[in-house]
Amino acid sequence: MKNIISQLRKENKITQEELANEVGVTRQTITSIENGKYIASLPLAFKIAKFFEMKIEDVFTMEEDD
Repeated sequence: MKNIISQLRKENKITQEELANEVGVTRQTITSIENGKYIASLPLAFKIAKFFEMKIEDVFTMEEDD
């Protein structure tokens, strides 16, 4: 699953730690999601999208092999 979290963080000058605190996970979880090593749960994906005031499908996209 692809995502644009890193891009959104940079555009909004938000650190991984700040985002993690806002959505209730560790910085390591955000790092893993951004690097594609961990797929966010649906509730977490909604929290991240809501934080950036976006729709979930604009933040996360499925790849063919997902």
